[in-house]
Amino acid sequence: IRNVEDVGDLLRAGADKVAINTAAVRRPELIDEVSRRFGSQAMVLSIEAKQQAPGRWEVYTDCGRERSGVDAVEWAKRGVELGAGEIVVNSIDNDGTAAGYDLDITSAVADAVNVPVIASGGAGTVEHIADGFTRGGAQAAIISSILYSPRLERNPSVAELKAGLIERGIPMRPYLTLDS
Repeated sequence: IRNVEDVGDLLRAGADKVAINTAAVRRPELIDEVSRRFGSQAMVLSIEAKQQAPGRWEVYTDCGRERSGVDAVEWAKRGVELGAGEIVVNSIDNDGTAAGYDLDITSAVADAVNVPVIASGGAGTVEHIADGFTRGGAQAAIISSILYSPRLERNPSVAELKAGLIERGIPMRPYLTLDS
């Protein structure tokens, strides 16, 4: 996704929201352009971050390969000022590990902005997902690897994950079956 036209194409194809990382870092005004044209609810700023020191994370671009020199928490704040309606925080350090989200960066971003934050990168158990909400302050969580990763002894179903989160006091709609 490199421009407003790309976003429009995706929204017309049925997407509700579009997450942008690299193009937004390279040209921050893209965030403003997308949010003005399609609404801030459609503009999700995706932040791929790698820890540089305790309490400090740098934004990476190009699928986590390129350093930007930009502080991740400051970038989240700037992104919201420019019109991002949500922030995805993906920990490069934890992504794919199934060891849990980086709760430090997730909570640092959640504390710094007034829009929903989505935890990403590292969930391997229902407890990790619950921690993303409770300790990380996220309002949503990306859980892709937990559903299909061959690293896990057993991949839980969506129904099992939702039930486990509800048991832990996380409010959510229960899993619906065709006969529900």
